[in-house]
Amino acid sequence: MPLGERPEQLHRRGRAGEHPQYVPLGGRRRDRDIADRPDGAYGKLRPTRPGEYVLMDSTRLDVFALDPVTLRWINCELTVAMDWYTRCVTGIRFTPVSTKAIDVASVLFQVFRPRPAGADWPDHAVWPEHGIPRTVLLDVDAVERPAVRRPGVSGPAMVPETIVVDHGKVFVSEHLTSVCARMGISIQPARLRTGRDKGPVERFFRTLREDLLQALPGYKGPDVHARGINPENDAFFFLDELEAIIREWVAAVYHHRPHDGLLDPHLPAVRMSPAMMFGHGLARAGYIEAPRDPDLALEFLRTEWRTIQPYGVEIDGRRHNGPALNAYRGRKSSYTGVARGRWPFQVDPDDISRVYFRDPHTRTWHTLMWEHAPALDMPFSEDALAFARKLAASRYTYPDDKVSVADLLERWNAGLGRSLAERRIALRLAREQAALDPPATEPVVSALPSVARVLDAAAQANEPELGDDDVDEPSELVMDGDFYADALEDV
Repeated sequence: MPLGERPEQLHRRGRAGEHPQYVPLGGRRRDRDIADRPDGAYGKLRPTRPGEYVLMDSTRLDVFALDPVTLRWINCELTVAMDWYTRCVTGIRFTPVSTKAIDVASVLFQVFRPRPAGADWPDHAVWPEHGIPRTVLLDVDAVERPAVRRPGVSGPAMVPETIVVDHGKVFVSEHLTSVCARMGISIQPARLRTGRDKGPVERFFRTLREDLLQALPGYKGPDVHARGINPENDAFFFLDELEAIIREWVAAVYHHRPHDGLLDPHLPAVRMSPAMMFGHGLARAGYIEAPRDPDLALEFLRTEWRTIQPYGVEIDGRRHNGPALNAYRGRKSSYTGVARGRWPFQVDPDDISRVYFRDPHTRTWHTLMWEHAPALDMPFSEDALAFARKLAASRYTYPDDKVSVADLLERWNAGLGRSLAERRIALRLAREQAALDPPATEPVVSALPSVARVLDAAAQANEPELGDDDVDEPSELVMDGDFYADALEDV
């Protein structure tokens, strides 16, 4: 090989009188991807309107974050939903440790009901609450009273017709399947080990890493070769702050940057952004009528079919009761099939202190409290109760839930938790927010120097950078031997 000639140049040129030789360009992973390519021409779905296909996927982020309660650096996962036609990211869920089915259902709920916009977001990043962009429907109040800012949302509202998912356990769970059946959504699984079936969302993860995450402190890279010496020493962003950073970057930068793959065949020279493509699709296919039921979030919880007894309803050994069951005690429902005369109840696996029951005649929702809920002053998950029962069974002959919960809380308060599973349960309980009841406002993070630098550099490339990348290292927050010290080792 001539001096200074790169391997890819040899692959492209070849030697005289010989066929061009294949030279690996990206390691074994790329070799396997090339070997798995189909022999025929590539095919793809062709969406024609917003909401026709929604891509959903999860990924482990290449940046460390701090948990606001345990004050330890941890890995976290990001689950997103993306409209294929517009490339708009319509749902985002940030979870420590790993993603559960309730997290995926909350992302799908955000497609119908976008979260509120941040109070300090720029005007172009805030979408009207009615969901119709200003390029299609003129906002009269914004023209007459431009100084008064009306509340808005972080993205467009859509009604997905089909979701494209992989074969992960949380995406093929009974929980998500039942939610899609109730909402009239079709599920189209991608082919096994074929990432190109969800190409746009996979490309979004790469863009997120290259344009935002690698500029933040605590970036650890996609592999050990791209990792610094001690990236965890720079992770001063909390989980809530990091989620707010990603939401703001998506709304302010990603949705308003032209994409090469977004174009109209009638105007091939016009490069559109996701926001422009949504306005184009709305003007072309008509407005989207999204449900505005204030109790819509309850439809995205897990459904349990149970009989109604004189003492209430029993779900996994827990008894829930309320006055709304008085008219249906001992009666069978009209549901057939798998229900077999039982009644549906909506359960949140991250808060088992209550379940929800819809009256079949008035169609109103009622809350049924757990009999031991008065002893709790915080949400209590199914995993925590199962572990508490297992712990109490090893100590008592006839344990009950009240004793099990009391012993588990006393054990955690005393810092006696030792198993990895126990510390992970406690971590999720400590950090858990209402997955389907978003807060009214986002955390204010625009004052952080690294966030302002990243957003300004992406939005205004022609302006000088606002400050440098150096930040003061955080002080030592946790002593050695902490209760959560090795909760997430090798995760």
